[in-house]
Amino acid sequence: MKSPLLDRSHPDWPDPEWFLPLCLDQLRQGLLHWYALHGRTLPWRQTRDPYAIWVSEIMLQQTQVKTVIPYYDRWLAQLPTIADLAKADQQTVLKLWQGLGYYARARNLHRAAQQVVQHHGGSFPTELNQVLQLSGIGRTTAGGILSAAFNQPIPILDGNVKRVLSRLIALELPPNKAINQLWQISEHLLDRQHPRDFNQALMDLGATLCTPKQPACLICPWNQHCRAYQNNMQNELPVSETRAPIPRKQIGVAVIWNDCGQILIDRRRQEGLLGGLWEFPGGKLEPGETVEACIQREIREELGIEIEVGEHLIMIEHTYTHFHVTLNVHHCHHCSGEPQPIECDEVRWVNPDELNQFPFPKANVTIIEALQQQAK
Repeated sequence: MKSPLLDRSHPDWPDPEWFLPLCLDQLRQGLLHWYALHGRTLPWRQTRDPYAIWVSEIMLQQTQVKTVIPYYDRWLAQLPTIADLAKADQQTVLKLWQGLGYYARARNLHRAAQQVVQHHGGSFPTELNQVLQLSGIGRTTAGGILSAAFNQPIPILDGNVKRVLSRLIALELPPNKAINQLWQISEHLLDRQHPRDFNQALMDLGATLCTPKQPACLICPWNQHCRAYQNNMQNELPVSETRAPIPRKQIGVAVIWNDCGQILIDRRRQEGLLGGLWEFPGGKLEPGETVEACIQREIREELGIEIEVGEHLIMIEHTYTHFHVTLNVHHCHHCSGEPQPIECDEVRWVNPDELNQFPFPKANVTIIEALQQQAK
């Protein structure tokens, strides 16, 4: 049967010459030999437990390995099975995830564990179509889990693999403009006799040699077949997409104290970037508005109370994926009214020494640290 890769319609698709069977064998054997000698030793590669591999796959999305490892170890120590995760409350899950960012990953992981218990008897499914129905799992994550846990011949296409393949064929488009074609290549290249090792090797190649800047082409097992290297284009590829400047937001934030020495915090609604996390209330400055006026207005609108804005505590700069925020944080005093969860899921008065018990976004953790430092 003719491979779909040999039936190309895209005008920028490369010459298929390098897909000759001999070349494919050389690519597969060369990569697996390199991996046997130089593959990374990682904790999730020491197990065939699909749950442990699944947790690692989700944590590794947009996060470096060195950052993930301590989170991974803590997670499995506290939630060692799918059943443990499914029955955990969301606040426990988010607290374990605190600091990793992209919190929708944690919420989806929690929800998917409940789906596995409900629909699959607590055992991670082995069929691709069933795995893809779980919250937060796409093609690459499904392929990573099923190939690593069950040695199934299912391709992957994470950021590292996109970069490797784009250089291999000298793709003249940004990778996200040729996703279907890159998926076809990943599937065609996959060593179906050794899919577990091949997919791991492909990710390692991108993570350790075929890096975004200054790739180590001289020691790459694929350099004889890599069109970017042969044409001295490795530092120009992959082609970058033009990005608009990220917007910057000025935010007024209130650390609200009551007469009992407690601080008011609120829990964000489930949707959105930081859904389900706790925070110090506040909001975006309107044009021409002072920080103090913003804080008073936002607290009145969000919580239905009146406050007096006091001294400045800290200013925090924090960059998310698509925007940058400047948090202008002030001590405030509760004057009147009973706090209401008008624009959040829950409000709570807590003692300062209780703040560390709640899952907060990273920028809010910095506020807690400033409060603790000031209290010394």
